[in-house]
Amino acid sequence: MTTEITLVFGILGIAIVLFVSERIRVDLVALLILCSLAITGLVTPTEALSGFSNLAVVTVWAVFILSGGLARTGVAKIIGRQILRLAGESEIRLLVVIMLTASILSGFMNSIGVVALFLPVVISIARTIGLSPSKLLMPLAFAALLGGLTTQIGTPPNILISEALKDAGLITFGLFDYTPVGAALALTGIAFMALIGRHLLPKRDIVKDIDGLNLSEKGQVFDLQERLSVLSLPAGSGLIGKTLSESRIGSALELNVLGIIRSGQTQLAPESNAVLETDDQLIVAGRLDRLSDLHERKHLVLEDGKITIDELISSKIAIAEIALSPNSLLIEQTITDIDFRQRYGVIVLSIWRNGFPLRTGVKSTPLQSSDVLLVQGLADQIEALKDDSNFLLSTSARAEAYRLDERMMNIRIPKESTLVGNTLAESRLAVAFGLTVLGIARNGETNLMPSADERLEANDTLIVKGKAENLSSLRGLEKLQLESQEAPALSDLESEEVGLVEVVLSPISTIVGQTLAEIRFREKYGLAVLAFWREGRAEHANVHDTQLRFGDALLLHGPRQKILTLGREPDFLVLAEEVQEPPRLKKAPIASLIMVTVLTTVILGWLPIAIAAIAGVTLMVLTGCLSMAEAYRYIEWKAIFLIAGMLPLGIAMERTGAAQFLAEWMVNLIGGLGPLAILAGIFILAALSSQVMPNPAVAVLLAPIALNIANNIGVSPYPFMMTVALSASAAFLSPVGHSANIIIMGPGGYRFADYLRVGTPLTLLMLIVTVFVLPVFWPF
Repeated sequence: MTTEITLVFGILGIAIVLFVSERIRVDLVALLILCSLAITGLVTPTEALSGFSNLAVVTVWAVFILSGGLARTGVAKIIGRQILRLAGESEIRLLVVIMLTASILSGFMNSIGVVALFLPVVISIARTIGLSPSKLLMPLAFAALLGGLTTQIGTPPNILISEALKDAGLITFGLFDYTPVGAALALTGIAFMALIGRHLLPKRDIVKDIDGLNLSEKGQVFDLQERLSVLSLPAGSGLIGKTLSESRIGSALELNVLGIIRSGQTQLAPESNAVLETDDQLIVAGRLDRLSDLHERKHLVLEDGKITIDELISSKIAIAEIALSPNSLLIEQTITDIDFRQRYGVIVLSIWRNGFPLRTGVKSTPLQSSDVLLVQGLADQIEALKDDSNFLLSTSARAEAYRLDERMMNIRIPKESTLVGNTLAESRLAVAFGLTVLGIARNGETNLMPSADERLEANDTLIVKGKAENLSSLRGLEKLQLESQEAPALSDLESEEVGLVEVVLSPISTIVGQTLAEIRFREKYGLAVLAFWREGRAEHANVHDTQLRFGDALLLHGPRQKILTLGREPDFLVLAEEVQEPPRLKKAPIASLIMVTVLTTVILGWLPIAIAAIAGVTLMVLTGCLSMAEAYRYIEWKAIFLIAGMLPLGIAMERTGAAQFLAEWMVNLIGGLGPLAILAGIFILAALSSQVMPNPAVAVLLAPIALNIANNIGVSPYPFMMTVALSASAAFLSPVGHSANIIIMGPGGYRFADYLRVGTPLTLLMLIVTVFVLPVFWPF
């Protein structure tokens, strides 16, 4: 083994560990591979960047857009709806029709796009005939994966393998060369699911169209009914006269107010500006732990005495004004968006705007070009801001003009407080009560600008900036009374104007990895998130501060008009068909004609597939089937960067002899058993790899190995290369194997074991069919 081969295997090994651990995004792993190969000299800089101009990569992104055009104009949904009407109410017939339809469409559309389009349709049909959606959603996802095997443009691995053959100087696979074997696999998979697989599927129903049907079942699945309570405001409560937003019920107690009972009438989904009155009863959802803590112990004690701004200055800590430069990149961002303290090491105390200081809501106010920020920080960190092009450091500070003393106070933490022992971050003083801790006085010494991990001790005195009214809200929260009456049923939380609905993140969502708090979900959409379903269980704790994952199912409550508005947001897929954004049906014939034209030119050999696809994309935009912004959004950029970053690794494996080394090892291991055994070995290796690695990466890695194996034993490379393409997409064993599996996990209420139970026999069946059918059409 040469040094170069060792380097390639080292880079490959680290990449596999990173893929499996998921500690780094897969597209970022691919870029690390690209850089590593170029830096070590295993490939030239030109070769390292060649993936971005590779015809396979161009074809993949163009097909993503063409698929989006068919979806946006409603072509796929029209076809699907018409065919599904023929299924009737028979479970077997419905399953077969769904799988056939999805598999045919997936041959020409992005598989995840097909699943996303059919999700609301299938759920609606399942509800209509009284069938659990979990009996249909996994077959839908598996059918989309199987259908992608039937054409060259069905999946990225098919495109990559065809391009690898071309790079090797061989005749490439055509558009329908995959069809005979792919169709055999798809039909076998459909037969298996209809006869055996459906009996292995769980019977769970967490996703239904919420029109008052079986809401109690939904509450049980989301574990919500037992979390409904009724709280009352006694006479003299500090919350009377405050709006719901000012009451801090949501931020401090982590409770969602779903309704207000007043004078015997129930107002559902009250707005945040609804004013509370004496004897109001609040219907809330959530755990009452924080309220119980407030009832049992004193949380905070407001101390007498006035604080001056001079108390925020020491020998090391200074206060200064900084103005935003005219071309600052921070304009229109909030202090929270910027993560100002973490990024610059200073605290923004106030904003001077149009001759007046802003002292409330500083962190959530978008910055403007004329803003001047009053900041507190270490003197050298403030000095360092001079060198930042975003700021202009003011020479004089007008600290007194900000009148911060009106917003500053001392609060003491009594020994019985639940905050004792918590860090500042865990105390949630900023989130719950809008209080910014500027210093901690302890044992006669004051620690200014304490860190978020500073632990609070009994009798600490906190120097805070905030509104005294927020502390009165705390007193009001302490006096909230839990009613002994039975909480309302979930069905009582709906009306003609207010409803419950589930949503999942759409395949083109840009908010994966962000929290609901970061995207200001409640403020932006006016809907309450009651819970979300993740990996087979309902989650309620820290819902707003949990990073969103693809496949999460969120249970929402709020006005139906706002649910309708959410249905038009590209980041979310509302699982109720009637609230989906209406397609451009008038453009459906044009989109269909463009797609047929693209396929025809490729079949007749008039244009290479990449050029034909780009021409189709251009026509989709010019004819109004898609806007350019929509076209960009339909591209799965993660997949594009993943493929482009991985392609240089295939070059390095071939050039260094690493692919030949692995090919010889595999031939020595099972070559004596004949080509069929090697083909089976390649299938198993690719299928298992695709459960933990992206399938395009599997195709890129195994393509040069398959070519070298064929060369070593003197047989045709086509059976082995097609096996790599087909098996790389056989991701049936886990939800993380493919995005199509992930998106149906939440709505179907599936657990990891469900995929393993159904996917294992299906994968074995695919192996058997491949071994015996593929050589018939592509002999050795």
